[in-house]
Amino acid sequence: MAKDLSYVCSECGAAFSKWSGRCDACGAWNTITEEKPLSAGPASKSLGGKRGQALTLTDLATEEPDPPRTEAGVAELDRVLGGGLVKASALLVGGDPGIGKSTLLLQAAARFARNGLKVIYVSGEESAAQVQMRARRLGLTESPVQLAAETNLRNILTTLEAEKPDLAIIDSIQTMWADNVDSAPGSVSQVRASAHELTTFAKRHGIAVVMVGHVTKEGAIAGPRVVEHMVDTVLYFEGERGHQFRILRAVKNRFGPADEIGVFEMTGKGLAEVKNPSALFLSERGKPAPGSVVFAGIEGTRPMLCEFQALVAPSPTAQPRRSVVGWDGGRLAMILAVLEARCGVTFTGLDVYLNVAGGLRISEPGADLAVAAALVSAREDAALPPDCVIFGEISLSGALRPVVQTENRLKEAQKLGFTSAILPELPKRASAAGLSLRETADLAGFVEQVFGPRQAG
Repeated sequence: MAKDLSYVCSECGAAFSKWSGRCDACGAWNTITEEKPLSAGPASKSLGGKRGQALTLTDLATEEPDPPRTEAGVAELDRVLGGGLVKASALLVGGDPGIGKSTLLLQAAARFARNGLKVIYVSGEESAAQVQMRARRLGLTESPVQLAAETNLRNILTTLEAEKPDLAIIDSIQTMWADNVDSAPGSVSQVRASAHELTTFAKRHGIAVVMVGHVTKEGAIAGPRVVEHMVDTVLYFEGERGHQFRILRAVKNRFGPADEIGVFEMTGKGLAEVKNPSALFLSERGKPAPGSVVFAGIEGTRPMLCEFQALVAPSPTAQPRRSVVGWDGGRLAMILAVLEARCGVTFTGLDVYLNVAGGLRISEPGADLAVAAALVSAREDAALPPDCVIFGEISLSGALRPVVQTENRLKEAQKLGFTSAILPELPKRASAAGLSLRETADLAGFVEQVFGPRQAG
């Protein structure tokens, strides 16, 4: 029988069966501490002989009302939250440094406060004067938000228990310090303990708690993964510093749809919601050019059009470069391999660059056909029609597979003035008034239809 693991690294959370001076997982020194596991045996014995209270059991047919929600009045934020803020919930918001997390939450706090909620904003990274200066810049000084600058978790919880707010914002969880945990602020043990205490406090006292989390260089929220399991909702705030667009994306939501997004624009007076993201992402699209393709995608429940841009050029080195921004680099390699193996379109000795315009990140496989079209268009130096949208998933055999919500994609394209669409063959023909559909069964047929017969090499 395997021995219980009782030694944990405070930096990375790796568990070991015995103590050592150096963590084999992350390489940190003197970070392994003992964590006593629960003793084996009956529950009454392992918990000191005390008997607990019997649970009240219900069946699956028990009807309970939906949790009450409070809308912020910002349509994009309410959409991501699933219709508004839920009482007694815990939310975790992550994003790159300087992307606008504190600005977003300060604006949200002001909106909720104006709607009648009692809001407390606790900053562990900035002084109260710094937060007030940001509030003046955003024009929020008249909002009834209560402010504090503190990192001691015990003091924060005592204040929240006395003030009884409806919403508490903690910026950030990595700066919180629990005095009953023997490690530095920001360590795995501190982040885990602080998140657990705040989440438990939110459930017990019926308040909503929003925690800001830092992210690692890979883009994941820093700290133990268990923190994301503790909370009810996990939101990522994304965007490129060189673009004014910001995406608030829900990756977990117990009270609404996951993968929903809200689109904001960074302005001199803070973040402004974008009601028509498709038009915004295509607003800077110029004349038709080789390598430019409009993709009709779905983000959460919302259809969204964006532009893929590809550039293919002779490589000056023996190892051609593959650079991608806003899409999965591994999937780009797969599309290149399918084009060469199934369609005779080779990219040997060519540098390949792929970009999603506007700083948007696309993850759905329905963008495969748009990427392939952009690559072949750039390689052949042949522009595609400017009034055409493309979408479809590509299999390794070169076959094209239908994607979900085809009708919604086509309606969004028609609304923005597009007149044609290239897509996989559908079991039941989709229709959109005024939109010409060109269906194709495989990638080779698509390349031949659009660019003419090709020869390998």
